[in-house]
Order: sequence, then structure tokens, then C-alpha cells
Amino acid sequence: MSSMKVVAAYEVWSSSYDLDRNLTRDLDEQISRLVLGDRRRRSILELGCGTGKNTRWLSQIGDCVWATDFSLAMIERARKKAAFDNVIFTVADVTRSWPIKTGSIGLISCNLVLEHISDLPPVFVEAARVLSPRGEFFVSELHPFRQYQGVQARFEHNGGTVTIPAFVHHVSDFIEAAESAGLSLQRLAEWWHAEDDGKPPRLISFMFRKDN
Repeated sequence: MSSMKVVAAYEVWSSSYDLDRNLTRDLDEQISRLVLGDRRRRSILELGCGTGKNTRWLSQIGDCVWATDFSLAMIERARKKAAFDNVIFTVADVTRSWPIKTGSIGLISCNLVLEHISDLPPVFVEAARVLSPRGEFFVSELHPFRQYQGVQARFEHNGGTVTIPAFVHHVSDFIEAAESAGLSLQRLAEWWHAEDDGKPPRLISFMFRKDN
């Protein structure tokens, strides 16, 4: 088993990401559609668009979607899937200042990204900055219960298993980071895949809101 830096790992994984059996990826798409599918927003920011599994349907509920990822290879895969006339793809690092205008976003969707980020508060500060009043920040992440058991993102490559660096964030870490940034928790939910019977929840999701 080997480990790569996060960006390098996703650059390599991009070629097989959509083909690999990945229950976490599939569950994330299901719950994101379930939670966000009835919303309609003028502007949506997608953090960690990857190969575009959520970008396709986000483009149907948003007039304009800013789809960002730190992996150019992942974004190139997303671009090839379909023509997104209302999607702007941008390579961006979620840990740095986001290339988004202050107060311009109605909905942020952040999926399976924050496990790779060591420090949560700066991410929530940026989210609060770019959200418009009453804007929402949806977060879907690997459940910390799974992380406590040593589970983290990994994939097969050249006959071996590659693990991607990850950081454990407790449920309270997400809530405290949001509250410190001025975002209020609207909903917290835990999710299991159909094949997870008898196991801890696979994913956890949060819906935060900017109240003013």
C-alpha cells in the first residue's frame, strides 16, 4: 500500500474513478440529489466537482454553476461527459481564497472534499463570504465513525492500493467551524448504502445557512 499527495492521487485516479466500484461515491450522488434536487438557485458553487457526477444535475437546478476542483485531470473528465452551457469549470484550491465574488452564491455543494483538508475554519469563512443572505452550504462527507475505523479514500493502481491523505473531523468540528463563521445548522443527517447493513453510517451531511 502506498500514499500520494492529494492532488497527485486524484490526477492518477481520474482515469478510472468513474469505472471503479465505489459505494461512497454512489451514495453521495444519491443523497445530494435527494437533499438538493428540489432547490432552484441562480448561482451554485460546487466544491470538488471531480469527474462531474453531481455537476450534471446541478446544472439543471442552477442558472449558473461554478464547478471547482484542485485536479485538472478530474475537471477534464467532467468536461467530456456533456455540454454544460451554464457551467464554468475552474481549477481552485479550497484552502485558499476562492475566485468567487463576495455575496454572489445562493448554494454551495461540497462533496467528499473536507476529509482531505486539515483545517476546517478557513473553508467555512470563505463559504460565509461568498454566500448571499439566506444562502445555503451543503456538506457531504465520509462519516467520522468510518474514519475512526481507519477508512479513507483509496483506489487500486498498478497492482497496488493507493491511499489518499485524510484528516479526521468530528461532528462537532464541522458545527463549530460553521458557527464561528456565522453559519447556522439547519439539518444534520446520517446515511447508509444499501450494502451497509449492520455497519456504522457511511456518510454524514450538513445543511448550513447564512442568516444575514
